[in-house]
Amino acid sequence: MKRGTVLIIGRPNVGKSTFVNNVVGTKVAITSPKPQTTRFPIRGVYHDERGEIVFVDTPGIFDKVQDTLSRQINKQTLRSLNTGYHAAIYMVDHTRRRDMEEAKVLGLVRQIKMPVLLVINKIDFQDKTYMAQYEFMRDEFKEVFLISALKQKHLKPLLDRLFALMPDATQDEMDHTLMDTVTHPILNMDSRIFICELIREKIFLMTGDEIPYTTTVVIDEITPRNRETTYIKGRVLTTDIRYRKMLIGAEARKIKEIGAYARKELELATGKHVYLDLTVEVDKHWPEMYS
Repeated sequence: MKRGTVLIIGRPNVGKSTFVNNVVGTKVAITSPKPQTTRFPIRGVYHDERGEIVFVDTPGIFDKVQDTLSRQINKQTLRSLNTGYHAAIYMVDHTRRRDMEEAKVLGLVRQIKMPVLLVINKIDFQDKTYMAQYEFMRDEFKEVFLISALKQKHLKPLLDRLFALMPDATQDEMDHTLMDTVTHPILNMDSRIFICELIREKIFLMTGDEIPYTTTVVIDEITPRNRETTYIKGRVLTTDIRYRKMLIGAEARKIKEIGAYARKELELATGKHVYLDLTVEVDKHWPEMYS
C-alpha cells in the first residue's frame, strides 16, 4: 500500500481547486471564476485500493502584489515548497497567455527538489488556446499530462503515475489511515472555516465582477437547535460601503439569494436543516487578519 503527499502549484485560476475537488470526490476547496479564491493550503485525500494520496491545493501565486492579503497568500505558498511532499504538480492553463506571473511560478517550480509533473489543464477548451507558448515546457519536464479537471478527463494516467511516486506505507500507518479517522469533507480546516469558504464561494459566483476578492466571511455561531436543525450566524465583511450595498441588494434580495444557495449546499453536506443568518458589514482592515 502507498501513502504520500502531493503539492499542487500554479498561478491563480488554473483549476487547482477544481482538480482537488473532482479527484477527491468531495468539495474541499471553493471554486469560482475569480482569481485567488483559495486563501490558504487545503488538503484533500484520494483513496483507493492502492493506498492514499494527500493533495495540497496551494493559493495561486500573484506576480503583482499590491495589498496585504495578496502578500500574505504569496508567503504561505512559498512556505509550502519542499516541505514534506513526495511529488508536485505544476498546473498550467493553455487558454491563457504566458506572462510574467507564469514566469514567476515557473521560477519557483524550478527550485522544487521533488519530482514535478507538468499538468496542462482545461483541454476541453479548444476555441481559445495558447498551447504553442507552453510547448517548450515539454523539454524541461520529463512527464507531461493533459487533463480536464472540470470534465474529469484523463485523470487516471496522472493518478497512476503519482501512486508510482508515493512511498510504501508502514503497517502502523495503514492501520491508522486518514480515511478511518476523518469524515468527508477531508480538510485541514474546522467546520467553521469550511462554512465560511462555502458562503464566500456563493458570493463570488453570484456577484460576478461587481465585488472584489477582498470579501470574507466570519462565522460567529453554530448552534444545534434540535436533532434535525442547526442555526448558523455569519457576517460578510467587505472593505467599502458601496460593496456592502451591492452585497445586500435592493430590499436585501442579493444577500437572501446568497444565503439560500449556501444553505442548500450546507443541508446537502450535513443531512440536516440549516437556518443561516447572514449580515453584511464594512471592515476595511479585515485583510490584516491573514498577516
